[in-house]
Amino acid sequence: MGNAYQNRAEEEVERLRKQLDRANEDFEEFVSMAAHNLRQSLRDIASYSQLLSETYASRLDSDAGVFLAHIQESAAGMQSLLAGVVDYWAMGDGERPASRTDMEAALCQALLCAEKQVMERSAVVTHDPLPVVTGDFEVLTKVLHHLIKNAIEYCGAAPPRVHISSGRAGLDWVFSVEDNGPGIDPAFQNRVFAAFKRLHGKEYPGNGLGLAFCKKVIEGHGGRMWVESTPGAGSTFRFTLPAAE
Repeated sequence: MGNAYQNRAEEEVERLRKQLDRANEDFEEFVSMAAHNLRQSLRDIASYSQLLSETYASRLDSDAGVFLAHIQESAAGMQSLLAGVVDYWAMGDGERPASRTDMEAALCQALLCAEKQVMERSAVVTHDPLPVVTGDFEVLTKVLHHLIKNAIEYCGAAPPRVHISSGRAGLDWVFSVEDNGPGIDPAFQNRVFAAFKRLHGKEYPGNGLGLAFCKKVIEGHGGRMWVESTPGAGSTFRFTLPAAE
């Protein structure tokens, strides 16, 4: 009798697991299609507002030009937010298949992605030799890209300077991304990693998800992430990753 109950319970658990898997697959497809349609709509808004600005420039008064500029800015902001939400959602619980990842190569890829910001702000990005870790190359490249981009965007008026380094700590490597920005008040240092929690207003770009994404990735690799900062003296974002075996 006991075995019959146990078998029945195991069958029920398996049935529920399959049902949950199907629900997750359906939801994933729904999110993917919704994101695709939203991207297309936002591209149309940006394109047609740009077309209006160019085609009817001589017929529009200054107020109309300002309104169209706001539409284009809002569309760009929504595109950035949508991309951030999709990236954050796609990480799930943060766990990813891990392999040997050369962080030097990941940094090179991240710098290519940040090339526009580096050029526009005449930023100086330097680094020490970086080690090989156990992790996912794609998402760790995104982490480095987010941290470098943030360091440049939130630097203030001074020419941005960013330095990336690492040091061994037992079985882990500790990575540091140091900037010369305005720094972060200690009271708000934990807040910067919360989704949609921004310390700055619209004068700075961003969608409020970059650091939340980074923290989720690092914790999914079994590491941790934090910031050390003094107002007026820059910030250093640090995170740990397991050393490659």
